[in-house]
Amino acid sequence: MSYPTSIHSHLTDNELVKQYKTTADKIYVGELYKRYTHLVLGMCINYFKDKDVAKDITLQIFEKLFDELKKREVENFKAWLTFVVRNYCISELRKMQVQLNRDIEYQYQLKNQLHNEDNEEAIEEEQKLEALEKAMESLNPFQKKCIELFYLKNMSYTQIVEMTGYSVNEVKSYIQNGKRNLKMIITNTK
Repeated sequence: MSYPTSIHSHLTDNELVKQYKTTADKIYVGELYKRYTHLVLGMCINYFKDKDVAKDITLQIFEKLFDELKKREVENFKAWLTFVVRNYCISELRKMQVQLNRDIEYQYQLKNQLHNEDNEEAIEEEQKLEALEKAMESLNPFQKKCIELFYLKNMSYTQIVEMTGYSVNEVKSYIQNGKRNLKMIITNTK
């Protein structure tokens, strides 16, 4: 990045820091930004391995300098800046690692929760099927046969009539009464 020469470009780093502390005019930090943005960006790229993230972090660091320079006695700006950059990058990496660990833990817990819910649903379905099978044994043989053919084998009334020799009305009656009896049996066993 190349910036046009400013009226403050002749000042040393320490003079720019002193002027900023005295006046709080951000133009002095802006001059330091022009001088050192390439250094800070390079360090950030080294830490984060992603140019876009490094650019964001570089801007955050220079924003932080507005407050830090007011509070600190800086004798060698470049050395102090590299110290600030290193600490800031390490701190951000730790935050990212903590967030990544939280995200991984959340995903793990969510996966376990879904797995447990699936297991609970499967157990519940298994129990329902066992109750249905047990209740089926309680039906009279005509009702049991018609319900098995209609619901489990997906046969039509006509197919059941042909297979069993029952009349259509008998088949409908056996299915209807069988359903009602199953419901009563299952409800009473809960």
